[in-house]
Amino acid sequence: MDDFVIDVRGMTKRFGDRTVVNNIDLRVARGQIYGFLGPNGSGKTTFIRMLCGLLRADGGSGTCLGHDVIRESRAIKRQVGYMTQRFSFYEDLTIEENLDFVARVYALPNRKAAVAESLEHLGLADRRKQLTGQLSGGWKQRMALAACLLHRPQLLLLDEPTAGVDPKARRDFWDEIHELAGKGLTFLINTLYMDEAERCDLLAYISFVNLLVDGTVNQVIEKARLTTWAVTGPRLGELARHLRGLPGVEQTAMFGQELHVSGGNAALLDQAIAPFRTAECTWHLERSGLEDVFIHFMLGSKDNFSE
Repeated sequence: MDDFVIDVRGMTKRFGDRTVVNNIDLRVARGQIYGFLGPNGSGKTTFIRMLCGLLRADGGSGTCLGHDVIRESRAIKRQVGYMTQRFSFYEDLTIEENLDFVARVYALPNRKAAVAESLEHLGLADRRKQLTGQLSGGWKQRMALAACLLHRPQLLLLDEPTAGVDPKARRDFWDEIHELAGKGLTFLINTLYMDEAERCDLLAYISFVNLLVDGTVNQVIEKARLTTWAVTGPRLGELARHLRGLPGVEQTAMFGQELHVSGGNAALLDQAIAPFRTAECTWHLERSGLEDVFIHFMLGSKDNFSE
């Protein structure tokens, strides 16, 4: 597709002599839901802030919404909605008052009508007079999304938007995201939830300043080249303790009544588990999941803040 909302190359950010985003390329087409994965402190939030003009990149080039990402940050800000990690609205104002404040910031024409429409669309109309500080996490999240959409942006940048929200509220939130994407709105979402990542059209994995892999969920899993064995049987905790640290064994993790044993070198992994493949346990190859892949990439990356 040639209609890219985000099309950047070599994006780099430094604080002093410390590089926090290193030479990242990214292309996101209109109407896509693009997920950002990576450990805390890996540069995801910094990259998002560069895209929406809150931080100036030290290197790189490209466009966001057709505007130069370095020189035209003011124009980009007018067309982007940014939902931060932390709830950032006035808790001593009502939902309606908060949305009205945001509408004033954007100098929206027909401000009252825009706020009323937003309240109705996000199911907030019955709570319009409720103080924001009295809202649960799910309702705060819904109000924050309403505020992001008030000025009718073309791109939404969401930074861990569902942290601390219950599963039903998260599912409702994602249903809303898919509905909006179907109408042409584009999303770049930073998330640490693997089930949410699987609901994205494309994923990018950033680990400690570097973009390691991108693609669909299946492509990301394939590119990891990770082998995972699932084990059922007695004394799985004891088995995990014996396996940890052996050459070829990267991960041992319990999933319900199964133990998952993973490694990036299939031959070494086979050698490590061979003495433990007794008749009392059942072993079978399992398709590696995003969580397995997430940890695999983390283990293979060096923390840029470590000495």
